[in-house]
Amino acid sequence: MTRTVFRGGRVFDGTATLASADVVVEDGRIVDVGPGLDGDEAVQLDERAVLPGLFDCHTHVMIDRIDLMRELETPFSYWFYVAIENLRKTLAIGITTVRDAAGADLGIKMAVEDGLIAGPRLRIAITALSQTGGHGDGWMPSGYDITSPTYPGMPSGIVDGPDEMRRRVREIVRAGADHIKVCTSGGVLSPRDDPRHGHFRDDELAVLVEEANAAGIFVMAHAQGAPGIKAAVRAGIRSIEHGIFLDDEAIAMMLERGTWLVPTLLAPQGVLDAEAAGAAIPAASVRKAHEVIDIHRAAVRRAIAAGVKIAMGTDSGVTPHGHNLRELALLVENGMTPLGAMLATTRSAAELIGVEDELGSIEPGRKADLVVVDGDPFDYADLGDRVRAVYQDGRLVSGAV
Repeated sequence: MTRTVFRGGRVFDGTATLASADVVVEDGRIVDVGPGLDGDEAVQLDERAVLPGLFDCHTHVMIDRIDLMRELETPFSYWFYVAIENLRKTLAIGITTVRDAAGADLGIKMAVEDGLIAGPRLRIAITALSQTGGHGDGWMPSGYDITSPTYPGMPSGIVDGPDEMRRRVREIVRAGADHIKVCTSGGVLSPRDDPRHGHFRDDELAVLVEEANAAGIFVMAHAQGAPGIKAAVRAGIRSIEHGIFLDDEAIAMMLERGTWLVPTLLAPQGVLDAEAAGAAIPAASVRKAHEVIDIHRAAVRRAIAAGVKIAMGTDSGVTPHGHNLRELALLVENGMTPLGAMLATTRSAAELIGVEDELGSIEPGRKADLVVVDGDPFDYADLGDRVRAVYQDGRLVSGAV
């Protein structure tokens, strides 16, 4: 096997600050890290920074913007081609693993794995579980229903009652899900609900978690209002997505249970930016985005200060793919240290997803997902613009040194 040495870089190994070191890769894995290493081939880094492959723990790769009229006028199959471009943009900024939060199916994941299309490693939810009238229910006052269509491999996400919940989770697992997504509150973009209200009852969530545990997979909860957050934590759900109306009781519960928070601070601003650019967004959704943006940031600041475990996620699709790393700057603006933000998109993110033994750090035995960056990697203002090369399993997949 060929030994490739990445020589003369400043390495962030996923634990501490940058240190001068070489990285040796063989057969897709890191085999050594340290000074003065050699190999059969060399990639000269000239003091550039080397990071572990980055993570985005909340994306929607099948959409590229929010615009109701555009969605209604776009052929169903078109979105699969949109996904190809979204994946390319995401990979180009150094994100080598994403946790999709509904929309991507097993075919998209297999196409990436088989090399048909370039993209980050995909962890998929298939669909999002929602109660009738909840965040995933597209019923409109006109009587039209814009709920995402079902097709082979994409079960409906609308479910009511414990028995329906049990069957639907099993169907989603059968379809290839790596995790389950459930909406335990209303949302900003769903015009017929209130993000402060809790959705699903405890017995429904208990069945959901029981079935996910039986399948050996985690659950992520779209949870914006405090009642929905607390219900998710009580049920044993692994991560809270958004957490807009987190209160002190919810934060205490999360600390006690070890529940993760994926803040997606970009998301409300993304709604406002899209509306300002002329996108057709229901007035109720725009109003809710204005109402929650400051509340959301204050809640995340309290969670960070309290020591809640944080992983980086963006809700990209609501915001443009390829701009994901702006989330890191927002985390720092809201109280996280620059090192903490880097951990949130590397080692901590890998731990959330359950792949920390394979990814998220630069150390012997890990998969050789590497990102080469000009300048200071802890300066997040323009980090995405300074990514020079991206490697997966030791293979160059984007850019060049």
